[in-house]
Amino acid sequence: MAAQSKIHSASSSDGDGDGGDGGGSGEGGADDELLLAALLDGMDAALCAFDAEGVVTHWNREAERILGWTQEEAVGRQGLAGWAIRAADAQDVEARLLGAMKSPGRQVHEFALLTKEGGRVLVRTQSSAVADAEGNPMGVYCAFSEVHAQIDLERSIALSEALFEDASWGVVLVDADLRPAVANLHAARAFQVSRTAMLGQPLGEFVDQGLEELEAALQHVLAEGTPPGPAEIWVTLRPGRAGRAGDGEGGADGKGAEGKGGGAKEGAASRRCWRSGFLRLASPLAEEPVPLGVAWLFQDMTDTKLLEQEAARLRFRDNQLHRAARAAAECENPMEAATIHLDFALAGFADHALLDLTPVAWADRETDPEGAPRLIRAAATPVAAPGPLPLIEPDLGGGLPVGYDAGHPALQAYERCGSVRASVGGSGAPGWAAARKWPEGTVHGLCTVLRSRGRSLGVATFLRGASRRPFDRSDATYAEDIAIRIAASIDLSRTTR
Repeated sequence: MAAQSKIHSASSSDGDGDGGDGGGSGEGGADDELLLAALLDGMDAALCAFDAEGVVTHWNREAERILGWTQEEAVGRQGLAGWAIRAADAQDVEARLLGAMKSPGRQVHEFALLTKEGGRVLVRTQSSAVADAEGNPMGVYCAFSEVHAQIDLERSIALSEALFEDASWGVVLVDADLRPAVANLHAARAFQVSRTAMLGQPLGEFVDQGLEELEAALQHVLAEGTPPGPAEIWVTLRPGRAGRAGDGEGGADGKGAEGKGGGAKEGAASRRCWRSGFLRLASPLAEEPVPLGVAWLFQDMTDTKLLEQEAARLRFRDNQLHRAARAAAECENPMEAATIHLDFALAGFADHALLDLTPVAWADRETDPEGAPRLIRAAATPVAAPGPLPLIEPDLGGGLPVGYDAGHPALQAYERCGSVRASVGGSGAPGWAAARKWPEGTVHGLCTVLRSRGRSLGVATFLRGASRRPFDRSDATYAEDIAIRIAASIDLSRTTR
């Protein structure tokens, strides 16, 4: 608009000076000439035009920049021979350029032009005929640019198309409102929707957990620019696109050591780790960088990260077992060694641990005459746990049973000589932990039997709060390794007694 205002003001001044009845038409013609000159000079491509006899009629600033010939030096010349084209090449080149007047559509050619300093520039041209009002050819215009610049443009376009069609990782173009504007097929599969369903929708429609971190990363890129390296973001897809864990208890539903494994696996399947790279996109036409959005490239690293986490967890647990064995070897009292194993097991594994043993008189039998095992609390860790004090202090000599109800996971583990997992699911149910004689806030339990020399000596119970994930099969295996060491110490204590 500013350019148009300048054109109109200049033409008005010319019209006022001319005066007379023809001032109106003179103003219109001057406006058209100024507008045409502004358009030609503002083009990103070089442009020259020829009349029917091959005389140069137009020459814009981009052509002057590429070849060095000014508009005054170029306009009015007969063809390009001898100054913009070598004389040996002039006949062939001019024949191809002027031949566009007799050919439909645009003609594309590549040839070398001469600069004012005598150098040569390889250009790619697009020429087309210029017709009069009756459709008769009256000349030809030719737009040209340096071949390497054209190749760079075509390469950029080809790269964009390849990223959004054939890339083996997800590519999403997010606009300034943090809504996907373009997405490739790989990204749509990662979000488990169609490509068209993603476009224009808030990311919260597809992502549940991890949405705040993802949007914060996108906003940071829009404000600060491209980050120095990729980031790994854990996300969970919305329900309906991936399964959600249900409620249940392992001992009650008859799944034994599996417990609530099915729902946990479904919930874990929806949690993905995406290694993400971000690029801020800015308009190349603006004087100052104006962010158009963010190019988000990501690759699913879930399987790799889970394997890394599992390997790290195994290394840590093996180290804990080794440290516990060395510490227990220094104990004179075998029962103290058993509690040491229990203490070392808590680190990174559980919030609470309970040790319930059968009376010494039961060493040679598995159940009492009524068929229900008696379990006596022998140890509980941590000792200074928050919450109310236990109803029965750990004391093997007292002989008072804990009082587990029928169907308790500890009793099931004892009867089955294995491990039983139990979870309340969700955010917990009031009274669930108290009904099982477990500390307040417990939502996940794992009970494993203590076996030594073919006898069941009791049950070790590991408990987790709502901030931790449910116990899985690998946790049960680790608990059984701990139980073997505890059972050996308890059996040694009873033997020496």
